[in-house]
Amino acid sequence: MSPLRAPFGGPNLQLVPEDGVPESPYPRCSLLLRGMARLADVGVAWVLALAAGRAGLVVAVLYLLLADGIFHGQSVGKRIFGVKAVFLPMRTDARFRDSTLRNAPLALIVLLRMMPEPLGLRAGLGGLVVIAGIEAWKAIRDPLGRRLGDVWAQTQVVDAKVVSGSQALARAQGVPVGPERWMTGTADRSDSSGGR
Repeated sequence: MSPLRAPFGGPNLQLVPEDGVPESPYPRCSLLLRGMARLADVGVAWVLALAAGRAGLVVAVLYLLLADGIFHGQSVGKRIFGVKAVFLPMRTDARFRDSTLRNAPLALIVLLRMMPEPLGLRAGLGGLVVIAGIEAWKAIRDPLGRRLGDVWAQTQVVDAKVVSGSQALARAQGVPVGPERWMTGTADRSDSSGGR
């Protein structure tokens, strides 16, 4: 990737190559761990749907869309099974925006289920077969294990131990993380001035 210098001393941005696939320093994550994490998240969404009553399916869709941004790139299932979603261009944890993009195909299944009966059940099951089939096929065929949602969001699911073992790979140099993420380098300038 070629670095692009941001104005006013902001973080360096990474350009996506012409083929549209950002380079990844991370190895492919186990599909078994990813599958078990997804099943755990579907279980959490199911419990939320039952607990929320009439608004249950809406709460389940919101959870599925935003889940990967809850624990800095980890949903409840990903946290249990030790995997993490990483935003490749900046090599940072996936945010809520990235989570929404990467989980949109799977949330569509629940949206199809929300159609009036008897069409809702048929549409939900049909969407489950087609969408889950395409996503699984893409994850198996891709060299990095990225499914269609990952391609859209420019993310990759990685083993969290790999990321935590090498902080140089976990985030790009000079990129603020946490509350300072959207403040372009103001904390860095105050630290380098020697406390003046």
